[in-house]
Amino acid sequence: MAKWLLLTVLAFPLAELAAFAAVAVAIGFFQALGLLILGTVAGVMVLRHAGGNHIARVRRAMSEGLNRNGFTALQADSTGGFILFAGILLVIPGFITDALGLLVLLVPLWRALNGRLGRGVPPQRADGVVDLGPEQWRRVDDPVLPDRRPDDTGR
Repeated sequence: MAKWLLLTVLAFPLAELAAFAAVAVAIGFFQALGLLILGTVAGVMVLRHAGGNHIARVRRAMSEGLNRNGFTALQADSTGGFILFAGILLVIPGFITDALGLLVLLVPLWRALNGRLGRGVPPQRADGVVDLGPEQWRRVDDPVLPDRRPDDTGR
């Protein structure tokens, strides 16, 4: 298994180089280079747009444990996680990674993956109550507030 993974990782740059050569032959070297630069700029813009909120949510989920009680870092902010992943793929120079990054950005793909991860919209009853599964909520104790009512002395 590790041997095949290593071969795949080593063959990927060769596949990217072959894809660049094929595009360069089809449209020209400088146009192909311009497309690579455009893809990298688009990836940077996607990552900037994703902002620190998505990164902070994923980082917090990862610091608490990648798989704690069935909760993963991807489930912390699934849409934001996909946006970050697509931005990273777009920043990496290459036509294959750019194509994968654009595929990840497609909304139908998000919906399909959210459905597979079980993160679809919770069913809502006719009376407006949302039924959540046991893994979708947790109990938070109310904080004890100081008593600010006046006492018997009037203070």
